[in-house]
Amino acid sequence: MADLDIPALLAALPPRLAGIVQAHAAARPAAPALRDPHAGTVDYAALWQGIQDCATQLRALGVRPGDRVMAVGENCANLVTLIFAAGLLDAWIVNVNARLSPREVDALQAHSGARLVFYTAEVSPDARAHGKRHGATDAAGPFGPWLVGPLNQDCVPEPVHADGAAQPAALVYTTGTTGQPKGVLLSHRGLAYVAAVSSRLRGLTPADRAYGALPTSHVYGLASVMLGTLYAGACLVLAPRFTAPGLLQALDEERLTILQGVPAMFARLLELTGDAAPLPNRLRFAYAGGSPLTPSLKAAAERLLGVALHNGYGMTESGPTISQTDLAAPRADTSVGRPIPGVELRVVEGAGADVAPGQPGQLWVRGPGLMLGYYRDPAQTAAALRPGGWLDTGDMGRQDADGSLFIVGRSKELIIRSGFNVYPLEVETVLNAHPAVAQSAVVGRACADGNEEVIAYVEPDARAEGADLARVLAAYAAQALAPYKCPSRIIVMEALPAAATGKILKGRLAQMAAQLGSVPIGERSRGFEGA
Repeated sequence: MADLDIPALLAALPPRLAGIVQAHAAARPAAPALRDPHAGTVDYAALWQGIQDCATQLRALGVRPGDRVMAVGENCANLVTLIFAAGLLDAWIVNVNARLSPREVDALQAHSGARLVFYTAEVSPDARAHGKRHGATDAAGPFGPWLVGPLNQDCVPEPVHADGAAQPAALVYTTGTTGQPKGVLLSHRGLAYVAAVSSRLRGLTPADRAYGALPTSHVYGLASVMLGTLYAGACLVLAPRFTAPGLLQALDEERLTILQGVPAMFARLLELTGDAAPLPNRLRFAYAGGSPLTPSLKAAAERLLGVALHNGYGMTESGPTISQTDLAAPRADTSVGRPIPGVELRVVEGAGADVAPGQPGQLWVRGPGLMLGYYRDPAQTAAALRPGGWLDTGDMGRQDADGSLFIVGRSKELIIRSGFNVYPLEVETVLNAHPAVAQSAVVGRACADGNEEVIAYVEPDARAEGADLARVLAAYAAQALAPYKCPSRIIVMEALPAAATGKILKGRLAQMAAQLGSVPIGERSRGFEGA
């Protein structure tokens, strides 16, 4: 992994995120910054002008430093511009995926106390529906029309800090494993740092073209994909939402060189194309993150794309990147690599003492990208941020002698069955290796005797044939797992409940498992439509 001068890198970061675009607009004004499905190609000069015009519009509409500006939308040039423009005024961007339900959107708007809400109606029917429901009106955006909601006169501005390390740039909501949204405060310097390191470790250049289908409402899409691409002066090819046919088309027509996604994106591409022959493309590399990558999916995606599928690990609270595999040294296993420069890692036991090397434990991290805290939630902030600047990730992992990190699972998802620890990720890895499985999710269910049982939810591969998949998988798991790790129940669903990023909503599955009666292996349940 590259040896970066972290103090020098931090010193060179712009005080506000918009400085990333401003610098390229001055040095390479005609270079393409964005490819938008409606606005076409937007160069760096046009993007910087759009950011300034948008900031002027925000100010005229009544946005003040310390206000929260909410965007209900999907990826487009207007949304990218709004993210930078809000920060230019020292307001916080609150980016919310338009595919959330009315109840979810309203809850986030209320919690953030947003001064103003924008809706990217031109690229998102869902955003338009939310805007009309909220009484928003049509207005001209920097790169096409959008909807603007009424001014919230009750919004109280938060304090403003000149130091980019203390000034929030984004309020990012995450469900985590509790199912309750938490507002994570990420600073200008923290996000810029992750963008800079992500860009440099991946060797991005202005000639690169990256795929921007991951929602910028998710920290992966915001920091690593969008900000990381623009930090390098490269071009971001925007897609309002991911579809496998859309990705296939972009690989060809947009001449993509960089592909970053969640494992579910690669699984959907494989379902569409099959994995019998390499897919023609111009990719230099591909990266997966956001959820566990199984060995079978990694191998199949590498055969299809003809390049190594690198792996990484992060979370919203770390802004997000914690570790990633080395571009120059692809791995055959599913390690998430070593900590990125500037990030420190500890593997500890419950009391906070370091475990022996190679042993699993709770992961603590610290570095420049860590969150400032949870908005309006000092109790959860204190629980997550430990003395010495450490963040308790809530994840379980182990670190090899060479520093390579392997994720074992979430500490809150640990299942204790007959006194033995069962890590859901291990069971999921076995189930996902079966050719008839697209993805799986394992949760625990409390029993009346105080024990826990292992419940597996499975989404079949679209190409799979044959009935009674649950019984087939039960026999398959019995050959690969110790008896106490084998699922008590395997429930086949048409689709696992998932967020727009493809991340499985395990909290919802845990609620379903808690309501199960005495059901034999082989129950079939209807799927949920993703958020």
